Parts: sequence; structure tokens; C-alpha cells
Amino acid sequence: MASERDESNTTRNLTNQFVQPAWRIALWSVAYITVLAVAVFGNLIVIWVILAHKRMRTVTNYFLLNLAFSDVSMAAFNTLINFIYAAHGEWYFGEVYCRFHNFFPVTAVFASIYSMTAIAIDRYMAIIHPLKPRLSAKATTGVIVCIWSLAVVLAFPLCYFSTTRTLPRRTLCYVAWPRMADDPFMYHIIVTVLVYVLPLVVMGITYTIVGVTLWGGKIPGDSSDNYHGQLRAKRKVVKMMIIVVVTFALCWLPYHVYFIVTGLNKRLSKWKYIQQVYLSVLWLAMSSTMYNPIIYCCLNSRFRAGFKRVFRWCPFVQVSSYDELELRNTRLRPGRQSSMCTLSRVDTSILSKDKSTRSHGHRSRLHSDNLVIVICTFMGTLQKGTAKS
Repeated sequence: MASERDESNTTRNLTNQFVQPAWRIALWSVAYITVLAVAVFGNLIVIWVILAHKRMRTVTNYFLLNLAFSDVSMAAFNTLINFIYAAHGEWYFGEVYCRFHNFFPVTAVFASIYSMTAIAIDRYMAIIHPLKPRLSAKATTGVIVCIWSLAVVLAFPLCYFSTTRTLPRRTLCYVAWPRMADDPFMYHIIVTVLVYVLPLVVMGITYTIVGVTLWGGKIPGDSSDNYHGQLRAKRKVVKMMIIVVVTFALCWLPYHVYFIVTGLNKRLSKWKYIQQVYLSVLWLAMSSTMYNPIIYCCLNSRFRAGFKRVFRWCPFVQVSSYDELELRNTRLRPGRQSSMCTLSRVDTSILSKDKSTRSHGHRSRLHSDNLVIVICTFMGTLQKGTAKS
């Protein structure tokens, strides 16, 4: 979010008290550049995996796409700028970017956490009320548009009141609230409630109910032969999203606490080490943009297959035939070839996993996948022959 330092404190110092030793600037630069690089490249790969593969275009993944877009945007447009301004205490980027710099992070964070909230509600409806209709593509797009619209409304005051001020030895970028004594603190309380506390409470309730259902009982309305395989798949998705939410909460908690504490006790702004504290909590908050791609890669086989395809040029990355199948369309062969050929990849992976646990381990899954492909190809050849005759 924006660097909301107390304006009365900054204007009191005509000289720049935020100058740091070169070695300390170098260390902080490495830390922030690492966040920028991992967040930008990681989230761009997530966006590519979802958009380039039809099988990945699900309701949950559309919200993950929105989450990745907001994270990559904030990392690209605000991470380094926030660091430069916080480290030097001087604004180099003009008044227009000052308005954007204060406005966009709140917008992006709002879009991120409410995308997570939408996923939590979607998982809740899919698992607790499986017979009710799911969100369509148009409805999902509408929810995403509403999320960004509300985010813009919430962050608009920061854009409207932002300005620059030129002092004898430096330039400041700050939010010139009508009542500088009270408005900044009140606004941050509102932001903390709407962008942190409220959505986390909603997600905590929904994931608690979903977790009790998935790990403590049977899924309502589900009695198919593939019940256990479907249960494992749903558990994996929920587990991944819970880790994403907890990571976000832990990354942003110190940031919100920092502004609440310094708002209640303004004398802390004069503390000798307050700048290092601010750079630490700011880095942790900005680092929330880089963890999600790592979580997806570690906990989701399809995203992992996509990352492997991107980094297949690396000598230690090997793309197996199973990885290639993970991102293909749900049906191995279209048309009317055979009931065997219309098995979904979920079904084949479940069957192969059951075999592997009973007999030969991981290799059986690959052999069963290859066997299904061979059978489908053979059946397709027979059908072509009969059609010609």
C-alpha cells in the first residue's frame, strides 16, 4: 500500500533524515528486487498456464487468474517505487505517478483478497451444496468486474487527495487529507477492516465448514465409484487455497499493525530505527505477491506441469509424458470411438493411483496412462478402417 507517513513529521524535517549507508541500501535492494523478479515471472507463468490451456479454464482458476494479475501489477508498478521512496525519503516520479502510487496498491490488494474470498465461497457451494448450479463464465466475469469496481471506489480518496510538495532539499509524495490529524488513521482502520479483517473472517468460516465436511464426513450427494478419488482431489484444492490465504494473512498482518500502532502513538515516527521497521514490514507485505506461484507449483500437478514446460530448458527439469497429459483437454479422443477413449484424465489418474498404491508405485500410473492412449489409438485406427470399407 501507499507510504502513509505522518505528514506533520515529514514536513518538520526540511533535510532528509532517511539517508542510509550504501551497504544497507544494497542489501535492501537485493531483497526487494528478488520479490519483484519472482512475483512478476511467477505470476506471468500462472496467467499463461490458465489462458493457454482450455482444461485450466475453470471458475476457481479464473479467480486465480485475477489474483495473479493483481499481484503481478502491484509487484511491477509499486514494489521498487515503494522501496526507493521509503529508503530515500524523496519522491522522484512526479505528481501523476504519486497519485497512482498511492491509489493502485489498495486497489490491487482489495482485488487479491476478494478473489480469494470468491474462491472460498465457490468451494463452499461446490462441496456443501453440490446440486446447486455453479457460476457460469459470464457470472464469474461479472464478479471479477464488481471486485475491481469496489476496489476503485475504496481507493479513490487516496488518488483524489494525493499530491507532491517540494521542500528546500527534497520532494514529498503524500495524501493531503482535509483533517491531517484524524483522517489518515481513520481511513487505514476502514481499509484494514474491509481489506483484511472482513474477508479473512468470511474465508475462515467457509473453509472451516468445508474442512469439517472433507476431513470429517462424506460429501453430500456424492456416492459414485470414484468417491475417494474425488475426495482427495477436492482436499488438495482446499488445502492449497488455505495455504494461500494463511500466507497472505501473515504477510500483511505486521503492515496493518504498524500503521495502527504508529497512528495511536505518533511519537514512534521519531524513533531511530523506525525506518528499518517500516522497510521490513513493507518488504513482507510486498513479498505476498511472490508466494502464490510457488504454492501452486508445489501443490497442484497441473500448474507444476505448466512450470516444467516453461523451464524445460533447464538441465535439471524433466517433462514426463504424464506432465504433458496434465494440461491436455479433458477427453483423450473426441468423437465416438469408444467408451474407453472418453475417460477423463481425472478418471485415469484415479485408476492409476489406485493401482500404484496396491502394486507397482508411481510407474504403474504412467504405464496405465500410456496403455489408455495405445488402446484409444488402436480403436481409432479400427474405426477408420471400417469406415473406409
